[in-house]
Amino acid sequence: MKNTTTEGKNDTTDSTPSNFIREIIEEDLRTNKYGGRVHTRFPPEPNGYLHIGHAKSICLNFGLAADYGGLCNLRFDDTNPTKEEVEYVESIKEDVRWLGFDWEDREFYASDYFEQLYEWAVQLIKEGKAYVCDLSADEIREYRGTLTEPGKESPYRNRSVEENLDLFERMRAGEFPDGARTLRARIDMAHPNVVMRDPVMYRILHETHHRTGDEWCIYPMYDWAHGQCDSIEGITHSICTLEFENNRQLYNWYLDALDIYHPRQIEFAPLNLSFTVLSKRKLIRLVEQGVVSGWDDPRMPTLSGLRRRGYTPEAIRDFCERIGVAKANSVVDIALLEHCLRQDLNKRAPRVMAVLRPLRLVIDNYPEDQVEELEAVNNPEDASMGTRKVPFSRVLYIEREDFREDPPRKWFRLAPGREVRLKHAYYVTCVDVVRDERTGEVVELHCTYDPESRGGGTPDGRKVRGTLHWVSAAHALEAEVRLYDHLFVKPDPDDVEEGADFTANLNPDSLEVLTSCRVEPSLAGATPGSRYQFLRLGYFCVDPDSANGKLVFNRTVTLRDTWAKIEKAQKN
Repeated sequence: MKNTTTEGKNDTTDSTPSNFIREIIEEDLRTNKYGGRVHTRFPPEPNGYLHIGHAKSICLNFGLAADYGGLCNLRFDDTNPTKEEVEYVESIKEDVRWLGFDWEDREFYASDYFEQLYEWAVQLIKEGKAYVCDLSADEIREYRGTLTEPGKESPYRNRSVEENLDLFERMRAGEFPDGARTLRARIDMAHPNVVMRDPVMYRILHETHHRTGDEWCIYPMYDWAHGQCDSIEGITHSICTLEFENNRQLYNWYLDALDIYHPRQIEFAPLNLSFTVLSKRKLIRLVEQGVVSGWDDPRMPTLSGLRRRGYTPEAIRDFCERIGVAKANSVVDIALLEHCLRQDLNKRAPRVMAVLRPLRLVIDNYPEDQVEELEAVNNPEDASMGTRKVPFSRVLYIEREDFREDPPRKWFRLAPGREVRLKHAYYVTCVDVVRDERTGEVVELHCTYDPESRGGGTPDGRKVRGTLHWVSAAHALEAEVRLYDHLFVKPDPDDVEEGADFTANLNPDSLEVLTSCRVEPSLAGATPGSRYQFLRLGYFCVDPDSANGKLVFNRTVTLRDTWAKIEKAQKN
C-alpha cells in the first residue's frame, strides 16, 4: 500500500481506495479518540512460515499506519513454546522486510509481557474474576455447553480468593504436571457467546521457551495475552481476521475488567485463494509428509516459496491493493495474483531465449565455421535495459513442439516445406527430417536459410506467419528447468468425497523437471533470484540450487493471462 502522507499528516489522497477500516480510523481521527494517533501491529505466531494470506495483513497494517502518519509494530505472539522456533521468527522478519516494510525499533514479543500478564491475572483473582480449575481439557469442553444449551459451572468455580492465589502461585512454581490445572476467567457459563463461558487464561506447559527458557511453566492463552499486549503497546486499532469476531467480546471484557487502556479490535475477511490452502495446520502437513520439499517449495503459498518461485514483492503488494478489504468471506481467483505478477515482470524481466525440449536443427547452406553476433533487445518495455549479442551458427536447437511433420490447419510453426522466421535472425525452410532408426522419433531437421532475410525482412517483401526462438548448439548452456503448476487440481482443495481430506486433490503434475534444456550464453552469470522472460515460454527465476556452473530455473508463471482477458471482456 502506498504511503500517501507527508510529515505525519492524518490525511489520504483521493487516489487511496476507501474501505470500512479506513472509515473507522478517519472517524476516530475526527473525534480525536486516540489523540490523533494511528498505531497498528502485525502479530504473527512464530509457529510456521508466513503465507500470501499474511501478506494481506502485513500490507494492511503497515500500509494504514504509513498512510495516516502512524506507527506499526511487529509483535510475535509467542505464547505456545511447543510449536514455536527461532527459525520461524527469523523467517517472518525476513518476509516482512522483503515485502518492503520496516518496523524500525518496534520489535516486540508477547513474552516481553509475561510478568505483567501474570500480575494482571493475580489482580483478577483478587477481584473474584478468575479461578483455578482442576477440570481436564475434555471436561472443560463438556461443561461448556453448546450454541443452544448453556454450560455447566465447574465444581472449582467458587474456590476462595486465598485458595486460588495459592494454587496459581504453585502452578507458576512448577508443582503440578501439564494439564493438571488451568486458570479460568469467571464470567458466565450461560452466556450466549460460548467464548465467554469461563475461558482458560493460563495452562501448565513444562516446555522450554525460545526466549525465556525454563523461567515459566505456565503460559497465557492467546485471548488473554492479545488484548493486554495491544494495551501495553498503545495500539489504537487492533486489526484481525473474521475468525476472531466472536472473541472481540472477550477482548473487551479483559480490558474492562482490568480497567486499562483500551484499543479497538476490528475484523476483516481473510484471504481465500483458489487452488490453494492457507491453513497453517495443512501447510505443516504438506511439509512434514514430504509432499513438498520444504516451506520454501515454489508450489507453496508461503512468502518464502513465492520468493523462490520468482514472485516480486511489488506484485504481491499490488495484488493486496487490488483485492481490497471486506467484511464478508470470499474466494479470490489465483489468476488475479498471476496477472499482477505478469504485469510487474513484463516491465522488469529481461527477454532471453531458452529451449526446454531441444530438437536439433542444421542449416545446410550456412557456412560451417561461421558465427554471427546478432543484436537482441533485452526488454521492449524498457529501452534503458539496452541490447545484448546472441551467437548464431549453422547448428541450432529449437523447441520440439515447434515442429510437426503433419501439421494441423493454421499451423504457423515449422513443418516440411514450411518457412518460418528465427527470432532476431533469418528465415529458414525445412527441407529434410532425420529419424532415429530404432524408434522412428524425429531427432534432427535440415533447413536452408535466406541470407537476405536477416532481421526479419526480405528484399521481395515476403512475410511469414511463424516466429520461433532458438539457441546456438555450440554456444548454449545446459540447464535444468522446473515447471511448476497449481498444487491442487480443484479450485477448492477441500471439495472432497466423504472420508477424504484435502490431500485427495493434490495435483500429481504440479512439478515437471526437465534436465536437458539449453539457454543462451548470456545467462552464464545469472544469480539466484534473477528473473527472466524466456521468449514464448513464460517467466522464469534462477533457483538457489544453481551452483558451480549448474543452472536451475523455476517457472514463475506462464505467458497466458486469463485475468487480462476477463478484464478486457468486462470493459467491452
